[in-house]
Amino acid sequence: MPASTREAVRVAVLADSDTRWKWGALTARRITADAVEPTGFLLRGRATPTARQLAETGASRTPPREVTGAEFLRAVRDAAARGEGYDVVVLALVGGTVRAVLQGLADLALDRRPVIVTGYVGVVYEKLADGLLLRHGADVVLANSRHDAERFRAVYEGVGADSSSVVEAALPFLGGAPYAPEPGRDTLVFAAQPSVPAGRAERTYLLRRLVGYAREHPEREVLLKLRSKPGEHTTHLEELPYQRLVRALAVPPNFRLVYGHMGEVLDRTDLLVTVSSTAALEALHRRIPTAILSDLGVREVLGNHHFIGSGLLTSFDRLDADVRPVPDEEWLARQGVAAGGSATAPGAAGGAYANAFDAARDRVGELLARPSGLPPIAPYYTAETAPGYLPGILARHRLDVTVPEQRDSGLRRVVREAARGAYRHGVQRVAPVIRRLGEL
Repeated sequence: MPASTREAVRVAVLADSDTRWKWGALTARRITADAVEPTGFLLRGRATPTARQLAETGASRTPPREVTGAEFLRAVRDAAARGEGYDVVVLALVGGTVRAVLQGLADLALDRRPVIVTGYVGVVYEKLADGLLLRHGADVVLANSRHDAERFRAVYEGVGADSSSVVEAALPFLGGAPYAPEPGRDTLVFAAQPSVPAGRAERTYLLRRLVGYAREHPEREVLLKLRSKPGEHTTHLEELPYQRLVRALAVPPNFRLVYGHMGEVLDRTDLLVTVSSTAALEALHRRIPTAILSDLGVREVLGNHHFIGSGLLTSFDRLDADVRPVPDEEWLARQGVAAGGSATAPGAAGGAYANAFDAARDRVGELLARPSGLPPIAPYYTAETAPGYLPGILARHRLDVTVPEQRDSGLRRVVREAARGAYRHGVQRVAPVIRRLGEL
């Protein structure tokens, strides 16, 4: 029976971190006509989030189930066998994992396969070609802005791959009340990133400048917004948490570390400062004054090169002098930020952000309504186009659904959690020490 005749569309989301779970779950609701609550799956790995991190995303009332890649494929297969197959599968994963899961779904050879949707959780500033080509084969590759949609299509067409899967949309978590200053409130928030910058010297520099700003402006509240607590991981590994680095500094009383939902922090923000965090787009969407730091250079490795032309690049010296950047409206419009552009452009002002997902919703609906079902999955990377690359990608994931499923006993869960804790301890504490010793 065609999916369009069912009472509700069944959607599964497979994510591999807290931020990608947030993107995937919210995207699932945006692209389905009845805004369904998705069935969530969390891929077990190095960035598996804690319950606190998942709850902090606010993406779903029901936490996702932790699985391996093979367990996810078995769940898809078994649901189809019960006549309860998923109509849409959202893959909120890194590129290599997307390609492996695409292969796994193709190997299931379902009578009627789901529509496969994927995309990016934020600013795409590195590995553009490789990441896109690894995602090729999904039915819908979402672009978060007009700027990204043009780049994505250019990559696919440039290698002779079908670009019809690229659909312009927007970041699904933009929202919140427009910025409204409050008398007596003057709060600067620095949105930290786990891996940008990565080095101790650069991270210490930013921290010292931020603390110095707080000391020079005692009438202002200065908040360092952190993504994770020590021992937790997010999309990127963080070897030098700011929580550890700040212990060496004497901080004034108006400087604090904060956690929590980014939207709630933005509710009390008067100036958002970052190197290249996607939080900048969330702030700009709400017309909150925003600054992108150039102190460490404007470099691809930092991701702040993405903001060239935005009018937002500035330095701590200018912020100390109360010189705040003014965003370029045309740049905002091209980035899918609701505050920019004409009232008719996707992602523009005037409430059009609510329509930014219409094209994706229509595309998914059209694919679901095909009476003969969907064609076989046809990715760009195959044994013919990438014989020296693809086998390694697939081998690393080992998505063999024929392996007998093991019971997840209480003891096994305890052992797994202990192993994960040991791994995180090694990455965050032991590895940096070994590297420092190697530099002596």
